[in-house]
Amino acid sequence: MTSTATHRGSGAVRRRTPLAGESLDGLSAVVTGGSRGLGLLIAGELAAQGCAVTVAARDPAELDRAAEQIRDRGPGTVRTQVCDVREREDVQRLLDSTAEECGGVDVVVANAGIIQVAPVEALGAEEFDDTMRTIFGGALHTSLAALPHLRRSEAGGRLALIGSIGGLLAVPHLLPYSCGKFAVAALAEGLHAEEAARGVSVTAVHPGLMRTGSHLHAEFGGDEGREFAWFSALAGTPLVSMDAQRAASRIVGAVRRRRPRVVLTPAGKAAGLLHGIAPATTTRLSGLAARALPDAPPAAGTAPGGVVEGHDAARRPSAHPAGLAGRVRAWGSALNDKASARLNQHGPRPADGGAGEA
Repeated sequence: MTSTATHRGSGAVRRRTPLAGESLDGLSAVVTGGSRGLGLLIAGELAAQGCAVTVAARDPAELDRAAEQIRDRGPGTVRTQVCDVREREDVQRLLDSTAEECGGVDVVVANAGIIQVAPVEALGAEEFDDTMRTIFGGALHTSLAALPHLRRSEAGGRLALIGSIGGLLAVPHLLPYSCGKFAVAALAEGLHAEEAARGVSVTAVHPGLMRTGSHLHAEFGGDEGREFAWFSALAGTPLVSMDAQRAASRIVGAVRRRRPRVVLTPAGKAAGLLHGIAPATTTRLSGLAARALPDAPPAAGTAPGGVVEGHDAARRPSAHPAGLAGRVRAWGSALNDKASARLNQHGPRPADGGAGEA
């Protein structure tokens, strides 16, 4: 299930040994889930800083478009490889082939994931399993395959695991996502502690809401239209969400400086701080917020296929409420809608499911 396309040259890249915090110029980087959204911007930022970047995702057409977008930003070596992060063998081939083509691996960003938005009564174990396999399994497979290469890096390897504020406190109607991201947070902290003596830094990244166009590739269950309406509005509201390019720059900067943890967006920082200081109060407040979210229809079941992609949820009549609610939703999602076209969030994902962090 792996194919490789090389852009802007191939073969070993120039190797150098920068000190911590120095330029990433000349290093070899891998980004999983890098064909769209935040992953695409992180890959572009690494390329702009002089890395030879390997972008991995499941859709070859998306990968081709992503490589073109990164190339248009400026000079840099970009190669792509089809990879399903849920499959350990795929990820091992990705890291081994990158090391062979680029003379080693110095920076790895595990970004692949999915988002499911629904009340728990509209979900079954299958949805939780799928999320855990993609978010946590993908981060785990990437970490285990990358670490031997990163330990050999002359520059001192850097690994970043993309978590979420949803991995620091559980978010209503995003429970499978939060479970996966909590596991990623634990993995990142544990690896940071164990790998420091080997010269490998591990950065846990916990973004809040970002304007990446993620609402079109997220999955929605229960009252799909109403779930899509609130999520797309919040994910695009400037006071709540963050510009995705700024987020990518902050993430790459944190990786370059070997920071153990970075939390993005003021709202995310505030929520994480409150949960750390007063977890019981935060849980009660989450319960109040959950009451304002859509109820599942009486017919909602737990059979597989109980969620639909954002492209489809957007067509539900309930996704476009009338009056003030509709105007608020349209305003809130406007910036996110623009981001979707800019960040390769074009049509629906492949029929077998997508693995790219939205």
